[in-house]
Amino acid sequence: MPEGDTVWLHARQLDAALRGQVLDRTDFRLPALATADLAGWRVPEVRSRGKHLLVRAVAPDGRRVTLHSHLRMDGTWRIYRPGQRFHGEPAHTIRVVLATARSVAVGYRLHDVALVPTRDESRLVGHLGPDLLGPDWDAAAAARRLAARPDRPIGAALLDQRNLAGVGNLYQCELLFLRGLSPWAPVSSVSDLPGLVELAHRTLTANRDRWAQSTTGSLRRGETTYVYGRRALPCRRCGTPIRRDGTGDRVTYWCPRCQPGTAPG
Repeated sequence: MPEGDTVWLHARQLDAALRGQVLDRTDFRLPALATADLAGWRVPEVRSRGKHLLVRAVAPDGRRVTLHSHLRMDGTWRIYRPGQRFHGEPAHTIRVVLATARSVAVGYRLHDVALVPTRDESRLVGHLGPDLLGPDWDAAAAARRLAARPDRPIGAALLDQRNLAGVGNLYQCELLFLRGLSPWAPVSSVSDLPGLVELAHRTLTANRDRWAQSTTGSLRRGETTYVYGRRALPCRRCGTPIRRDGTGDRVTYWCPRCQPGTAPG
């Protein structure tokens, strides 16, 4: 699942391509939006909110709408030149096309796509906690939200976007390893929640300007993470084989020696 920094970078590139531009053509390849047409609308900005992307548009008569999308596990946006052949992704996975005189933004395998009046954006993202990479970032508020459910496993609490927006599987695993915490330890047992929250903020900020993500300081292939994606490989600290639990969009990697505590059998 894309992390908040990946979504932030998508928003930055879409903003660079679309900001201030008038949409010449739009194509929504989803049943619910099949008749939608934003041709003639101007894009004042593109923003991310946690893992959500918000493309804002203004009509000539002043109406404002927001195109919302979520990347989940496999979504992506690509930018092409006008007239350039779309490539790199299967054509049948295209969900949205936003074309201007300068560039064409194409969304592949997008999820939760919706068009709403911009004033109603809170219906889609209002439940989110402080955004780790957003102007609303509030470390104290994020720590309070985590602490509000003291019996909850810390791993699940970090992934809950209502506590802090932007942490996915990769950062959940890496942050807990760096802090020596079992993913299944209750929130109440974490002695320094503010420190964990601040580490999350620093880590995502350090990675937000590049597609490659690293928590180790190395960008070399195979050296970018401590535990994530390293099942059965030796822990970089103690040599114990890394373990993995879960399937689909909820996968946890951890070192049973560096992160002691109760774990799934």
